[in-house]
Amino acid sequence: MEGIVVTLIVIAVVVVVLIVILALLFGGLRTSIMFTVHSSEAVIVESFGKFKRVASAGLNFKTPFVDSITRPISLRVQQLEVNIESKTKDNVFVTVPVAVQYQIQENQVVDAYYKLSNPEAQIRSYVFDTVRSALSGLELDAAFESKDDIARSVEQTLSERMLEYGFRIINTLVQDISPDQRVRDSMNSINAAQRDRVAAQSLAEADKIKRVTQAEAEAESKRLQGEGVAAQRKAIALGIAEQYEMLRKVGIENSAEQLLLMTQYFDTMQDVARNGRSNVLYLPSNPGAVGSMGDEIRSAMLQAQAAHQADQDADADEHQERQRISAEQLRAQEERRREQARSQAEQAQREAQRAQAEAQQQQRRVPGYPGGSVPPWARPGSAEQG
Repeated sequence: MEGIVVTLIVIAVVVVVLIVILALLFGGLRTSIMFTVHSSEAVIVESFGKFKRVASAGLNFKTPFVDSITRPISLRVQQLEVNIESKTKDNVFVTVPVAVQYQIQENQVVDAYYKLSNPEAQIRSYVFDTVRSALSGLELDAAFESKDDIARSVEQTLSERMLEYGFRIINTLVQDISPDQRVRDSMNSINAAQRDRVAAQSLAEADKIKRVTQAEAEAESKRLQGEGVAAQRKAIALGIAEQYEMLRKVGIENSAEQLLLMTQYFDTMQDVARNGRSNVLYLPSNPGAVGSMGDEIRSAMLQAQAAHQADQDADADEHQERQRISAEQLRAQEERRREQARSQAEQAQREAQRAQAEAQQQQRRVPGYPGGSVPPWARPGSAEQG
């Protein structure tokens, strides 16, 4: 009987011990003694509200009912998005989204937790102040070009200010500078107009080059064609001269001109028949017409020679007229020079006469006599007469 009682007592003690252990492991007593900290996090342990230590990752212990822990503090890289609305130097309101990447340093967890009550709000304030100061001195176009400079300025300012609080600024990104939709439409219109102008200038320059090249090619073609025609006429003239000389040597001197004209006439008809584009051509086909054609050619040559002689006579008359006008102009200039010299000589003569009269008056003055004139009794010969 006693053995049964002892067994029951032992079993009861074991059950109580197991209950206590289970309560410690799975109940509120366990959380008051043990706590777990995840990787890349830190927990501050306080004793009656006073800082005690920083608990790192893993299983940690604390004194129940005495120590308390704070919320986990992340040691990872965090990003804060800040949208800033500011005005540029040329009075354009823009929205600038800025992304700030920061991290709490592990050895400064205490400063980051106790020195700043709201770190994100304070970072926003520094970003607002820096960006607005930078944009106020830049125009809109310069602001787009200086986006990286603004980001570096924000990063430098935040790094200097937040480092003493345990925050390390890793990077600052100015994602965009967005003006109002109407301003963007105007800028796009301006850019489109500038590109259209450049395109028009390029097309005009290309058309100019094309036209100049065509003109140069046409001029070169005309020059070569003229040289070819001149060479052809020279060869024809030389050939005609040789044929005329040959005919003269064999005794056909009087009718040589008519023979050459007839030969040229038939050669011309053959060439027209071969290269002409028309199917019908009305020309005199009898050899008697060659004589009249020769007369017309001679009369045309005589008229051309007379016109040339008239042009030469007209040029000679014009040259003589110019020489006559030049001679008259020279004579007029010479007459003006002589008249000017004559007037100068007369003026010099009048000056000389005036100077001579003044000298004679000066000689007739007597010193000490009132009025300065010589009295009648003081003239030469007056004493002898008295």
